[in-house]
Amino acid sequence: MSDTKLNLFSFSGKTRTLHLTWMAFFLSFVVWFNHAPLMVFIREALGLSDQQVKALLIINVALTIPARIVVGMLVDKYGPKIMYSTLLAISGVLCLAFAVSNTFEQMALTRFLLGFVGAGFVIGIRLISEWFPAKQVGLAEGIYGGWGNFGSAAAAITLPTLAALIGGENGWRYAIGITGVIAMIYAVVFYKSIHNTPKGSTYFKPKKSGAMEVTSKGDFILYLIMNIPLYAALAVLAWKLSPSGIDLLSTELVYTIYGVLLIAFAYQALRMYQINREIFDKPVPDIHRYDFKQVAVLNLIYMVTFGSELAVVSMLPLFFQDTFGLSSVMAGMLGGSFAFIVLFARPGGGLISDHFGRKKTLLVVLTGVTLGYGLMSLMDASWPLLLAVAVTVGCALFVHAGNGAVFAIVPLIKRRMTGQIAGMTGAYGNVGGVSFLTVLSFVSPQIFFIVIAASALLVLLAVQLFMDEPQGQIAEVLPDGTVQMIDVT
Repeated sequence: MSDTKLNLFSFSGKTRTLHLTWMAFFLSFVVWFNHAPLMVFIREALGLSDQQVKALLIINVALTIPARIVVGMLVDKYGPKIMYSTLLAISGVLCLAFAVSNTFEQMALTRFLLGFVGAGFVIGIRLISEWFPAKQVGLAEGIYGGWGNFGSAAAAITLPTLAALIGGENGWRYAIGITGVIAMIYAVVFYKSIHNTPKGSTYFKPKKSGAMEVTSKGDFILYLIMNIPLYAALAVLAWKLSPSGIDLLSTELVYTIYGVLLIAFAYQALRMYQINREIFDKPVPDIHRYDFKQVAVLNLIYMVTFGSELAVVSMLPLFFQDTFGLSSVMAGMLGGSFAFIVLFARPGGGLISDHFGRKKTLLVVLTGVTLGYGLMSLMDASWPLLLAVAVTVGCALFVHAGNGAVFAIVPLIKRRMTGQIAGMTGAYGNVGGVSFLTVLSFVSPQIFFIVIAASALLVLLAVQLFMDEPQGQIAEVLPDGTVQMIDVT
């Protein structure tokens, strides 16, 4: 990593790793969301009801929250090379299973299992952090996240056309199946092309697996508290599928899910104690300490930025259509503007964070997010359409830049646990999406935007009060017992 320039037109060294990794993430998002733009064909072919269509969309993200936590642990233990290759290969098989499904139940099961594909994001965060120094990691992670995230938009743009070109009642099946085959082929390409670290570097692994290591009693309590929303979000998803929601699951099954979630949380709490019991007997040496509050604040930021992105992208086309009386096509195009700028806004957030300071960048982007959603809450039919689009794009710029700024810090907290930290932070993004969409189901779009703005303001205060600028070095222990210092400034 002696080279200091990031030449995106190169395909060697760390830049080669970056390109291969964002492409893996891109394909994982194509597979994850390949059904959404084809739902019209799928609904007609299987005679699905509107409730069943909504159920498939919800089920598709249900498994992502726990999957990001679990995959974060596994990537820290086994490395990105084997994990990303395995994820792409399995997702390809599941994609083919979805394509040949003939009943709603078969589709629901395969879509639920495909939710774990969203955890691929976590794998790349760890891999990129191994190849890029602190002064470039924000930009590199931003490119990885932004360009890879565009996979969902690429699926929406290309798959309906591909299905139409293939034609026939099974055109959508072939379109979805092709994405699965591509994912499986790329799994082999990725495995043969990637190394976990540059030559001569050590891949640091956690001392124990099953829960994140913390370094003080106070951090343990905060870690325990921060796990509660992850299980609560899954409970909300179960409620949405209950008779009180879209009536897919029976009341008895929903209560069973609630019970399983309580047991799972209790087990996780026990596992957290087992992993960290030593901190209750003796203090951790200062050189090995890190503040878990950094992780907690990053979780909350990503909940507001990426979480609001998930929610707003889902509702914005319909909001434009209803508010301004636009056609479905025009409303979809304008609504898509919120997601499209991720290609450069997320890398931009990482780049600014690298050069102007991590905390300062977060304060600026969260201020922009607060003001942006505050303005969006004022939009109504009296607004000129051009002004409404400008405000929407401006807000999206800060939201996507915030995503990039968050993951410019994640790799700088504790190297050997980067996967776990990224997994928890990424899961909080999904928690935000579930939370904000739940709010939207009860209130008007204007109140929905106000709730997001208020949430961003509270998180802005948390950053000001509790976030510390990464400084100096972090310590990791080599296999022979010696300590290696890693620059984070």
